[in-house]
Amino acid sequence: MTLKCDLHTMPDAIAAALDAAGLRRNDDIGWITGVKPPATRHKRLAQMLDELARGAVYMTMPWHGGGR
Repeated sequence: MTLKCDLHTMPDAIAAALDAAGLRRNDDIGWITGVKPPATRHKRLAQMLDELARGAVYMTMPWHGGGR
């Protein structure tokens, strides 16, 4: 199997936030950690947590699941 995206190590702060919320998603780690301003990282983390909690939303767009 060939990966289509880069692998990213999950920072402890993001893992803790996901665990505290009872949520876990790894595909946005590069999107969150790839920016330098802490405020932007916090905003992106908050968006990811909100989307995971609501379900059926990915990157602010409706999500109906993959084609597996």
